[in-house]
Amino acid sequence: MRNDPKRLPAPELLITFEAAARLLSFTRAAQERCVTQSAVSRQIRALEDDLGVALFRRRHRGLALTEEGSALHEACREAFERLHSTVAQLRAPGERQVLTLTTTPGVASLWLIPRLSRFTREHPGIDVRIDTSLDLRDLDAEGIDVAIRYGRLDSMHGSRLFQESVMPVCSPSLLEDGPPLAGPADLRLHTLLRVVDPMMGVLPEWEPWLAAMGLSDLQPAGRLSFSRYDDVVSAAVLGQGVAIGRRPLIDALLADGRLVAPWSGALASPRGYSVVLSDAAGRRPAAHALRAWLLETAARDGYASAPPA
Repeated sequence: MRNDPKRLPAPELLITFEAAARLLSFTRAAQERCVTQSAVSRQIRALEDDLGVALFRRRHRGLALTEEGSALHEACREAFERLHSTVAQLRAPGERQVLTLTTTPGVASLWLIPRLSRFTREHPGIDVRIDTSLDLRDLDAEGIDVAIRYGRLDSMHGSRLFQESVMPVCSPSLLEDGPPLAGPADLRLHTLLRVVDPMMGVLPEWEPWLAAMGLSDLQPAGRLSFSRYDDVVSAAVLGQGVAIGRRPLIDALLADGRLVAPWSGALASPRGYSVVLSDAAGRRPAAHALRAWLLETAARDGYASAPPA
């Protein structure tokens, strides 16, 4: 058995190695393990002798992992993380799990939040914390489990949630009592509502639709700009102008009559939404349950989703 390549080293050697690899310091690993630095050095040397490979490069100003050391550290990290999670569930089976989901304010307020109570009813042991931001969050660095991301379909990562389609929308009162909206050219008589990002400037919402209608040179009566899409929608509901409606985000407002489309038909957008899990969340069943629920909800709403990329 001594020569069996699958034989595991002593657990205490692996635990000490994981600490030293994570901290890249024998001294700090010794402090964490409550042993002496020389004890850590002996254990690492014993592990290297057992495996027959060098795990660290000893440098004048610190340590660096070898290629073999990096591979072993990743395996230890995943195994210990799974053990910690399982032990925590065994010790506190009733403890609630918390997932953090990040998305844009528009997706959160217009699509996700109205549906989220269904998830909490179906998964009573999981709490969801919503982070709304226009920034592209670094999921693992910021401890975020799940993201609903908006972008071009041809460069999308993760599991496709739904494709976007766009069309002008306004309040029923504006359509009835405002200037004429008999055809797209009548938009010159109206105020157009749009999103202006502080970093990116005017977002390309109106331009593709106007170009498709042959109205690239159209000059509206006025423009109102907002930093968030949900504010654009709120202004449209209040009759302050005409917005580009991004389906399915506005579908509920169309269904209950708070928004109307002056003309039938929507233009397919090259953009859409996807669900992405962080690397750490990929090992959490709760995160997979949330992703599955999001995809099922989109499909239930009539928007087909694609399998994970």
